[in-house]
Amino acid sequence: MQINGQSVSRETHERLTHYVELFKKWNKTTNLAAPSTISEIWSRHIADSAQIFQLNPKPQIWVDLGSGGGLPGVVTAIFLAELGDGWVNLVESNNKKAAFLRVALAETGARGSVHPVRIEKAPEIIAECDVISARALADLDLLLEYMQPWAKKSEKVKAFFNKGRDYQSEIAKARGRWQFDLVKHSSVVEADSVVLEISRLTSL
Repeated sequence: MQINGQSVSRETHERLTHYVELFKKWNKTTNLAAPSTISEIWSRHIADSAQIFQLNPKPQIWVDLGSGGGLPGVVTAIFLAELGDGWVNLVESNNKKAAFLRVALAETGARGSVHPVRIEKAPEIIAECDVISARALADLDLLLEYMQPWAKKSEKVKAFFNKGRDYQSEIAKARGRWQFDLVKHSSVVEADSVVLEISRLTSL
C-alpha cells in the first residue's frame, strides 16, 4: 500500500487500519473530528498526518501538542513502531481524548505515551525532544511560544506545523516576535495548504 506516493509496510498499514476503526468508534461519543470528515478519514486525516513523519522519517523523540484524536501524533507513533525506535509524547489535556489516545497507542503497538496536561506545563514533564508537531491547534505565533522552552535547550529542535491557506499572514505576524529558519513544504493533501518546518527558533 502507498500513502502520499510512498510505500507503507503491511504491518504499518494494519496498525493504521486498526487506529482508523478505533477513531470511528470513539468519535461517536467523543469529539475527535468533525463527523462530516470521517468518510474521508484516510485521504483527509491519515494522509495529512503521515506527511509529517514522511518529512522527517527518523527515530527521534517527538512532542505532539494538543494531540486531540492523535493526528498526527498516533500516526507518527505507528510509523516509529516499524523503526523500533523513537518516541512520541502526546500532550492532551482533555481527559476523554487522552483516554482514547492511550487505547489507540496500546492496541496498535505504537511508540508513544500520553501526558494529560496543559501545553504550558509540558516542558516541565518532557525535558527534551528533537521534533515538535501540531495540527489545527493555534496560529503560528502561539505555536512558536509553545515551542520556545524546548528550542531554548537545543538549537537542533525542529517543528512541523500543518497550516491552511492563511499561512502567509501567520508567518508575517510571527516574524514580529520571533526569528526562525523556515522551509515551506507543499501539502500533499490540500492544494492551498503547507507544512511549515521551523528550526533555530529564538525570540526577538
